[in-house]
Amino acid sequence: MKPYPLLFKPEMKERVWGGRNLEQFGLELPEGHIGEGWMIGDHPNGTTQVANGELAGLGLDQIREQYGKELFGTKGFSEKNGRFPLLIKLLDCQDDLSVQVHPNDHYDRLPKGELGKTEMWYILDAKPDAKIIYGLNDGVTREQLAQAIEENRILGSLREIAVEAGDSFYIPAGTVHALGAGVLVAEIQQNSDSTYRLYDYDRLGLDGKPRELHIEDSLNVIAYEGSGATYMKTELQASNEWLTLANSPFFVTEKGKVEQEWQLQTTEASFVIHIICDGTGTIRWADGELNVKPGQCCLIPANLGEYTLTGSMTVLRSYLP
Repeated sequence: MKPYPLLFKPEMKERVWGGRNLEQFGLELPEGHIGEGWMIGDHPNGTTQVANGELAGLGLDQIREQYGKELFGTKGFSEKNGRFPLLIKLLDCQDDLSVQVHPNDHYDRLPKGELGKTEMWYILDAKPDAKIIYGLNDGVTREQLAQAIEENRILGSLREIAVEAGDSFYIPAGTVHALGAGVLVAEIQQNSDSTYRLYDYDRLGLDGKPRELHIEDSLNVIAYEGSGATYMKTELQASNEWLTLANSPFFVTEKGKVEQEWQLQTTEASFVIHIICDGTGTIRWADGELNVKPGQCCLIPANLGEYTLTGSMTVLRSYLP
């Protein structure tokens, strides 16, 4: 089989805080409040199927089993569970998400085979008053946070940041965080569904019952002395240049602006994932051409070799370090 850029049929997830904004990307949404589109995933809770070309209809897990390092690269697997190492999502936040934190790979209470969760957010769109929670206030200790939770005043311990389109946030495991209402987000993360909730605004879940909190696990995994979280504005001054947004042990994510032909190349070590943020264009390679538009997430196989981006668009590029 000749390699080619892969598009996937997303797995849509209903969330109490979700809405219908992912429809603007031409995505088909089921009924309900759709908060997450799992765009590229190989997880027990959601595995995406190829939507184009010779491999159409195969799940990412089946491709992993059949083609392995040929398509994913020599680094293209989790050392812990053998699966595809990343999970790519689009998030539509019509309400505030729960205040949460994720464990690292070494937390001893993780389910068997599950990974920790280091992630990053790129803000695709934001309402004028949109905010997120991003870390603890300076000097907050475990004891102080536990007492604040007990006394129902946790929000006073959390750092709140106003956000706008183009902002980028790196969120290592151990970072307390929460997306706020009115943001549309691209999320690149470890292939994990491990989330510990600290606070959920006393709201009811989709089943009409209060959603579960995970106070002890949360207090255990928070990085009280700092997790290495960073954030930045990402305005680009020139085209055909990459701006590094996140450089983690699990993925590198960069932002670029395409205004003329941009020749790129894969390596045998890693696949590349492109997320189209805005604009339109094409991905050309030796054997074909793929038109791309906003919201599409495309997996470039490690063995594709040379390819070219054309058109007028903003793209994110993620790969393994």
